[in-house]
Amino acid sequence: MEIDIITKEQKKLAKYAKALSHPIRVHIMDILAASEHCYSGDLHELGIAKSTLSQHLKVLKESGLIQGHFELPKIKYCLNKENWQEAKHLFKKHMKL
Repeated sequence: MEIDIITKEQKKLAKYAKALSHPIRVHIMDILAASEHCYSGDLHELGIAKSTLSQHLKVLKESGLIQGHFELPKIKYCLNKENWQEAKHLFKKHMKL
């Protein structure tokens, strides 16, 4: 029988940390934290290719840190406030901040 020494909390923290492991994704989180929402077209000002931006948004969305809603022809993104609060709590707890 295999014993799992990694806790659920540690797995969640690693998931959030991985999503925030690129400076563009950190910048996207800063933009979304400073506003109620942001449309995908507004984020093209970052100066990166659409496909690259799309991939960064996908990583953040899969981690649960952001959510996107279709408002054709655009996608409106915002923070997932519950998960963002959880991520901040886990970072503080595990990093002894």
